[in-house]
Amino acid sequence: MSNFPVVDPATLQTITEVPDQGAADARAAVDAASAAFRGWAGTAPRRRSEILYRAFELMLRDRDGLAALIRRENGKSLSDALGEVTYAAEFFRWFAEEAVRPGGDFGESPAGGTRTLVTHRPVGVAALVTPWNFPAAMITRKIGPALAAGCTAVVKPAAETPLTALAIGELLREAGLPDGVVTVVTTTDSSGVVGAWLNDQRVRKISFTGSTAVGRVLLRHAADRVVNSSMELGGNAPFIVADDADLDAAVAGAMIAKFRNGGQACTAANRFYVHAAVAGEFTARFGAAVEKMPADAIGPLISAAALRRVTRTVAEAVAAGARISHRAAVPDGPGWFYPPTVLTGVPADAEILKEEIFGPVAAITTWTGEDELLDLVNDSEYGLAAYVFSGDLARALRLGEAIDAGMVGVNRGLVSDPSAPFGGVKQSGLGREGAREGLREFQETQFLSVDWQ
Repeated sequence: MSNFPVVDPATLQTITEVPDQGAADARAAVDAASAAFRGWAGTAPRRRSEILYRAFELMLRDRDGLAALIRRENGKSLSDALGEVTYAAEFFRWFAEEAVRPGGDFGESPAGGTRTLVTHRPVGVAALVTPWNFPAAMITRKIGPALAAGCTAVVKPAAETPLTALAIGELLREAGLPDGVVTVVTTTDSSGVVGAWLNDQRVRKISFTGSTAVGRVLLRHAADRVVNSSMELGGNAPFIVADDADLDAAVAGAMIAKFRNGGQACTAANRFYVHAAVAGEFTARFGAAVEKMPADAIGPLISAAALRRVTRTVAEAVAAGARISHRAAVPDGPGWFYPPTVLTGVPADAEILKEEIFGPVAAITTWTGEDELLDLVNDSEYGLAAYVFSGDLARALRLGEAIDAGMVGVNRGLVSDPSAPFGGVKQSGLGREGAREGLREFQETQFLSVDWQ
């Protein structure tokens, strides 16, 4: 078996090499998961809960080391990495608490004579495919509910960031997880490994986080065997500032919504719609905050290709009439850095407002009427997240409910929470992660009709 390098995107130095596994290894992982399934599914919910809670404690114990690892292989700032570890660990705690509440129902048939017993069973072996932008949180957000439900799992992390997944696998073993329940497969052959899983009759679930384009391919493949599928796909989040908004709060929210993880998040604010009456003042305040960002506040983009894409996207926007109004500094060095950038005068039909930027670029356009605004906001194939800032809560809620999005931040620039259902509508995916809904994604409902004569 050959190895592949894991590269630090800030220095372009190789951190280490990991095994480049293939389809045979993928099938072996399913062998282990299938062999372990009956025992894990039969494990008492309290015991599953205890293992998940211990994993939560171990992640917090190793918070600094995990953050340093994330920073090296992903490139994000240390503060972002520390925040991610804490957030990721919370999924283990949340689903430790949900594991002992699998739910069910019991009732009498309307016709009488029988009782209806409803239970929730684990789906089976689950294939979990995660991206590079949140290498810890995307893992725990899937493993947590899978284990709580009684599923076993095979996991394919992104080739750019496999080390965090391997570290979490080790922590789960330390927490007492039996052998074979979770197996991490590292590979550069994503299609070969995931294809082997989707072709395997023993794999009954796929949970994928990544681009909409890849999600469509996986759904077509999953359809051949009618595999239970959860898809958390791309986004193109609008950030709306009304004329009655608290601009200090709006700027603070924009800094989080846009620049968290360097803008490399599916929930990142992508399109800024600022009311014409406050556009000048908002842009001045927001731009000033961007220019004051320390050089180490934003990490590099994940790859040279990502840097070329963001550079090209901004150049095309400028050619179409946008103007670079504010920029921050970036560190000197060989890494794939792009400066945090504010674009103003962006035409409402500009391509930059139609595609996911996935970088530290804020494109600002203006609006005056709510009907016009909602037409612009909802004219997208995506519907993951949105942000609304208004001093009138009723107005903010009215706008939020009219937006085609699975999640809306109202007067705040962050929507993710383990206790809330995370997911989108339209081309942004299927299903939800987190909350009680996240557990249900890994369960099948069974009902038993019981003779009561």
